[in-house]
Amino acid sequence: MASSRTIFFRSGLLASTCCLLWAGQKPQPAAAPYDLVISHVNVIDVVTGQVRPDQMVALRGDAIAVVEKAGAKPYAAKRTLDGRGKYLLPGLWDMHVHFRGGDSLIQANQNLLPLFLAHGITTVRDAGGDMTPAVMSWRRQIGAGTLAGPRIFTSGPKIDGPHAYWPGSLEVETTAQINKALDSLQKLHVDYVKIYDSNISREAYLNVISEAEKRGLKTTGHMPYSVKLGEAVDRGLDASEHLYYVFKACSGKEDSLTNLVRQSLTTAHPLGLFAMLPAVEATYSPAAATRIFQQMAAHHTAVVPTLFIGKTLADLPTTDHTRDTMLAYIDPKIQATYTRRLSSAKGQSAEAAQFRKKLEVRFSGLVPKLQAAGVTVLAGSDSGAFNSFTYPGASLIGELEMLVQAGLTSAQALRAATLNGARFMGVEKTAGTVAVGKNADLLLLAQNPLTNIRNVRTINTVIARGKPYSRQALGAMLQAVKQK
Repeated sequence: MASSRTIFFRSGLLASTCCLLWAGQKPQPAAAPYDLVISHVNVIDVVTGQVRPDQMVALRGDAIAVVEKAGAKPYAAKRTLDGRGKYLLPGLWDMHVHFRGGDSLIQANQNLLPLFLAHGITTVRDAGGDMTPAVMSWRRQIGAGTLAGPRIFTSGPKIDGPHAYWPGSLEVETTAQINKALDSLQKLHVDYVKIYDSNISREAYLNVISEAEKRGLKTTGHMPYSVKLGEAVDRGLDASEHLYYVFKACSGKEDSLTNLVRQSLTTAHPLGLFAMLPAVEATYSPAAATRIFQQMAAHHTAVVPTLFIGKTLADLPTTDHTRDTMLAYIDPKIQATYTRRLSSAKGQSAEAAQFRKKLEVRFSGLVPKLQAAGVTVLAGSDSGAFNSFTYPGASLIGELEMLVQAGLTSAQALRAATLNGARFMGVEKTAGTVAVGKNADLLLLAQNPLTNIRNVRTINTVIARGKPYSRQALGAMLQAVKQK
């Protein structure tokens, strides 16, 4: 056993050593302050549709660093926002927009970017156009912080058949042409493939899906009426844009109608979508609808209803848009593209106009059935040049309100414009919810959107890539692009 003297010596030596080590250590630097702290805020959990009250959310750079129950301890921050009485949710996603119109409209399209942020939209999915180099340039600038705008996912040019309707489309007919088109899209580093239906054949449409599937590329699009939606779903179609194609699959006579379209293609009067819609509407079958919805859900094929633009276009003959407040932020060159649809709408018969309104009611009724069947619903506006009076930003808010009017809960509509978009684009690990490690793309509202979806309009602050924009800052951004 050691003597007490030895024990004292050792403990004294240990104490001396510890003191020397302590004296020689450099003081640890204090943790860097957060870039932004939002205190005592109500966080909306879009997964559960519930509110987590009195939270502290801290951002560092372009990421959420902390989400926890607010306490008495202070948080070092370069900037703070008092969240008392306010509601925080992920920034909104618009899953169907267009940047297009050719080189002469590049600047006019760029000036639309602030409109998205001003309405709480921090991410958009460009669904095909003819200015891909410009879109890619904006995306780099937005990422670098030199241009204010939403994150952009893009399909680049559309794929279509020979003599395509939209300029810049990649025209395909053979497998070789399809693979060449997909090669070019991959070289552009697009995020998915958009297929259009103006002149593409049934075989080419289905083969685009199959060849894209082999490459691991997502496919979405319109669909020629010579194809059945179930065929496309089986090939791997990831999403159907709009409801025209889902609606055809809800016909109890889908096989007969599809064959009729195919037979007409070799005649002088081929039948297209709008010629067939009355027959589709007249043969709607709840049993057929249930079958296709179940098939879509099983194959994870999403749908983008775009109800708002449907109503806007159906109302064109009777609505005066000349006093729209949003028109002031739309370049005259883009306004000029509105005349094509406007002239067509005003020239249609009273019977055709009435059927269009009837169709929109039918489409609205499909939405809650799709949701109940487990089909992923994505919120998209279809805003952009040529789509008359469907204004970027504002039209997505209108879409959310119409989804709720159709029968979705406010929570389901919010998921359609947040988490569902992130999941569809494969980035749910970094986006779509308010959680640690997620992108700092957030929307701070004065009122709870779960109790009334219209409260998405009560914007206090928009945070994009970690940068907060107050109502005043958003107003200044809009003023900068307002037409003089």
